Amino acid sequence: MKKQHGIWKVITASSLGTLIEWYDFYIFGSLATVIAGQFFPKSNPTAALLSTLATFAAGFIVRPFGALVFGRLGDIVGRKYTFLLTLVLMGGSTFAIGLVPSYESIGFAAPIIVLLLRLLQGLALGGEYGGAATYVAEHAPPGKRGYYTSWIQTTATLGLFVSLGVILITRHSLDADRALSIAKFNSWGWRIPFLVSILLVIVSIYIRLRMQESPLFTELKQSGKTATNPLKESFGHRANLKMVLLALFGATMGQGVVWYTGQFYAQSFLENVCKLDFDQSRTILIWAILLGTPFFIVFGGWSDRIGRKWIMLVGMLLAVVTYKPLFGTMLRLTDTAESGSIKTAYTVKTTALGSTGDSFRIQKTIAHFGNGIIQTTVTQDTVYAGGMQQTLKPDIKLSKQVPSATYWKLIAMVWVMILYVTMVYGPIAAFLVELFPTRIRYTSMSLPYHIGNGVFGGLTPFIATLLTTIYTADKLVGLMYPMVVAGLCAVIGAFYLDNRIRKHA
Repeated sequence: MKKQHGIWKVITASSLGTLIEWYDFYIFGSLATVIAGQFFPKSNPTAALLSTLATFAAGFIVRPFGALVFGRLGDIVGRKYTFLLTLVLMGGSTFAIGLVPSYESIGFAAPIIVLLLRLLQGLALGGEYGGAATYVAEHAPPGKRGYYTSWIQTTATLGLFVSLGVILITRHSLDADRALSIAKFNSWGWRIPFLVSILLVIVSIYIRLRMQESPLFTELKQSGKTATNPLKESFGHRANLKMVLLALFGATMGQGVVWYTGQFYAQSFLENVCKLDFDQSRTILIWAILLGTPFFIVFGGWSDRIGRKWIMLVGMLLAVVTYKPLFGTMLRLTDTAESGSIKTAYTVKTTALGSTGDSFRIQKTIAHFGNGIIQTTVTQDTVYAGGMQQTLKPDIKLSKQVPSATYWKLIAMVWVMILYVTMVYGPIAAFLVELFPTRIRYTSMSLPYHIGNGVFGGLTPFIATLLTTIYTADKLVGLMYPMVVAGLCAVIGAFYLDNRIRKHA
């Protein structure tokens, strides 16, 4: 009973810190459309959004370097202190993003500073996940590794869930008037979710300082058998390098694109392609995450009984086969042309946003109603003392609100995509841990995970959005990237992955 109690303390302490790091990392992506107008020129909103997504993706690209740096530290110094360091680095970078002045204040220095902070975040996350997964796995009994490490797997999705929740609470609490509250959030309120993360980090640091080192690593260290050069042992020995490459191209590459398509690109697609309302696009994801998260535990525990391989590969294949029908249906359900004319009735609301000198700014909201869909066009104008009015074209925004029945259909479709995420992601920590021996585990598992999840997966929103701007006639063309990557990975995994549950110490 004491050992059982101990493993839950380990899981709680590890998961809380990892959840906070995912929250810190993903809050940027959750606010991509708002941040685009803060740190990049507003003259071209599409270019600004792509630049923001590229900055978001940069954090993923450096994750493998973080895996190398912190993986080496973790295999030499220990798991506990290494991922304590990554937590401090991540928390500090996130807090700093909330303090960076806008493009209008300091010009191109703003996106450069944000990019540098995103790179620090990526380095930190590159060291965090491998440490947390390894730490939990090395406390768990071998026959239960899939089940216990699946609790760590929930933190990535729950971190996104918390980030979305904090954003919506902040957005609605800045003013009683909804239009003014949104205007304040887009102006300065978006900084609050970044700044409050420092409080979460402080709590997590306190908890992690009280943790003990992994028993397997402690035993290894006491016997003097820790790796002196984990990088050389991990990638210089042919047999181990083969396992690293197999983990990347047969598992983590496909897992990464399924993860980011089912969550980040799904939200981006609803907001930027379907033009769904900010709140609805995010609450759809929140509900889907809430309903889907328990399945990480289901598939993680199931993998202890039947093996990890086929659960992960079936998740990838289902994604390849069903992505186009799922996204196509979401597009159809939110298409006003499919719903008939929406200009049967409309309202106009004008809100004062503040004055400067001889002028003041107003926000005009025009809502068209019809067949259950509300399509809203928002413009911000400057009205001068002489009565002249100038419309600021870059501030024009179009959004739609769908009726309740359609809303829940969209939740169901995103939930299906998150179910695929739980299939590929639930068992993968145990799968990676068991591929490599304890002395080089942190380094060996971290690199393929962060290349597959970070580079191949993290680039999904950017590449998919870029494809839709190049091939404008096909709004589903962005799905080709994750479908090809997941399909290729599933084929490689089917032929070369072993379904045995390995018993490395």
